[in-house]
Amino acid sequence: MSVFADLVDRLAVLLQPLFHASSAAAAIVLFTALVRLLVHPLSRAAARGQQARARLQPKIAELRAKHARSPEKFQRAVVDLHARENVSPLSGLLPGLLQIPAFFLLYHLFSNTTIGGGSNDLLAHRLFAAPLGGRWADALGHGGPLGPAGLVYLALFVLVVAVAAHNYRRTKRMTAAIPVPAGDAGQVPGLGAVTRVAPFLSFFTLVTVAMVPLAAALYVVTSTTWSAVERTLLYR
Repeated sequence: MSVFADLVDRLAVLLQPLFHASSAAAAIVLFTALVRLLVHPLSRAAARGQQARARLQPKIAELRAKHARSPEKFQRAVVDLHARENVSPLSGLLPGLLQIPAFFLLYHLFSNTTIGGGSNDLLAHRLFAAPLGGRWADALGHGGPLGPAGLVYLALFVLVVAVAAHNYRRTKRMTAAIPVPAGDAGQVPGLGAVTRVAPFLSFFTLVTVAMVPLAAALYVVTSTTWSAVERTLLYR
């Protein structure tokens, strides 16, 4: 934690001439971008995997017809098909999973008053009027939703909704192009349910932004926005 706190502090000092009092917030955005750059090769691989899964749809349709009376055999056959073609049906999850440690580092860093036995000076930093260690509930208690700190969260909420709406439309288009028949188990067990829920997942980001420290919320919003742009470019 001390090493990570020092990294954020050094980035904030580097960005201070440009962002002044919000330099630590800018450092978190920059840190998020660096993390996303590191996992970008995996995101590209996930995009190739999704394209490969789309190419398997005719073969999966044949297997569905062949094993129409045996869902268990159909599921096993589809899993075997993915293995033969070297295509993982869950490859798209890896880039997201690798970002979880960075999120929790920021969460704990801006939730603790002490770091390495000393005071946590990062808690004194703000994004405009909102403390990076504060939460939306704190902003509501000091000025309400339209107070100085509340307006910072309002701007984040608007950005999250815009990104979520974009992701919703894109995901609906993609799932419509590869339909899962009603009552079918899907390509692999549970995939049908995931497909139905997927268009709405981005909206749950609002809950995260409202509940975690502002520093962690910035990480989530920046990463979500990056993902939206990245996927738009990769899945053209």
